[in-house]
Amino acid sequence: MPSAPRRRSKSLPGVLPEAAPGEVLVWTDGACQRNPGPGGWAALVCWEDGVVEEHSGGLPATTNNVMEMTAALEGLRALPAGSRACVVTDSRYLHDGMTAWMTGWKRKGWRTAAGDPVKNREIWLELESAAARHERVRWHWIKGHVGHPLNERADALAVAAVQMVAGLVA
Repeated sequence: MPSAPRRRSKSLPGVLPEAAPGEVLVWTDGACQRNPGPGGWAALVCWEDGVVEEHSGGLPATTNNVMEMTAALEGLRALPAGSRACVVTDSRYLHDGMTAWMTGWKRKGWRTAAGDPVKNREIWLELESAAARHERVRWHWIKGHVGHPLNERADALAVAAVQMVAGLVA
């Protein structure tokens, strides 16, 4: 999925409050006009020096969960191999899938606790592979849309990507 051109800008003070030394913060968000429907994703890669790279894109027919996952996937792909990263998401689905559920899904042959096939298996596998390229990836959940500037910026970029994609298919 192609990214929009990278934009680099100096950030506001305090952009990296949750980052451990040597760690890159990757703020992510996904959005959908309908579910399913046109969707957008965004990843903000926040480097230790305060520079923020913005990545975004979208699909004409998708789900919100797929866009949340794609945001994290593209954010991890934007990092050099061997990085230490903290992926910040407001999606419980993404966070819990990567930190708690995946081990059980694999043990059960990619079946849920109810015995159903795991949805979005291909993207889960891509996320696992992208994370494995790095020295360490932490997953951090935050409550969304409560005024954190980086969460709000990721949301604005994801919504803009939805609008761009929806305009192309309208």
